[in-house]
Amino acid sequence: MRGAFITLEGIEGVGKSTLGERALKLLSDDDRSVVVTREPGGTTLGEQIRHWILDGEHASLSAEVEALLMFAARGYHLDTIIRPALASGQWVLCDRFTDATYAYQGGGRGMSSRVLDTLKDAIQGALTPDLTILLDAPIEVGLGRIASRKQDHFEREDRAFFERVRRCYLDLAAREPQRFRVVDATLPLEQVWASVRDELTRFVERFDGDTAVGVNVG
Repeated sequence: MRGAFITLEGIEGVGKSTLGERALKLLSDDDRSVVVTREPGGTTLGEQIRHWILDGEHASLSAEVEALLMFAARGYHLDTIIRPALASGQWVLCDRFTDATYAYQGGGRGMSSRVLDTLKDAIQGALTPDLTILLDAPIEVGLGRIASRKQDHFEREDRAFFERVRRCYLDLAAREPQRFRVVDATLPLEQVWASVRDELTRFVERFDGDTAVGVNVG
C-alpha cells in the first residue's frame, strides 16, 4: 500500500505556505512520515528551473516553453522524490502540482489543454493526487496580500491573467469533485486553517480506513 499524495493549489496570496506548515504538523502528529516538497522545485534541477522561470533574466516565455520546463522539472521530481516516497509508504505534501500548469499555462496563457493532456500522460501516467486542497480567493484579495513584496515572473501579470487562472482552477475542481476540496481563503487565517484541518482529518480517516481493510489506494 503506497502513501497518500496531497497537493495544495491556488493563486498567489492565498496562504499556501503558511497552511502547508500547519498541514505538515497535523499529518505528522501520528508519527506518519511526510515528505514536503513544491513545484516547480523539490529537486536541485527543479529549483534551478524554478529560479530561472521566476527570477531569471528573460524578457518573456511562451506558454509552451513554460509548460515544457515545468514538465521537465516534474518528471525528475516524480522519478527522484514523489514516486519513491509514495512507494515506501511515506505521505507526500506538495505545494502545487500539475493542476497549476493547467491553470497558469492553460487558463492564464491560453495553451491548448490537449497538448497539456499529452504532456501529463507522458510524464506522470496514471499517478494523480489523492487529495487537492484549492485555496480560493478573489483576485483583489490575493494580489492585495502580496502587493508589498518583490514581484516574480508570474506576479507581474495583470488582473485579467489571474482571473483566467482562478477560473481554470475552479473549473478543474468542478470536474473532479472527488479529489478537490475548495476552501474559502478570504476568511481570517484561523478560520481558513479550521476548514483545511477538517478536510485533512476526514481524508486521513478515510485513507487509513481503506488501507486497514486492504483497499489498494495506489
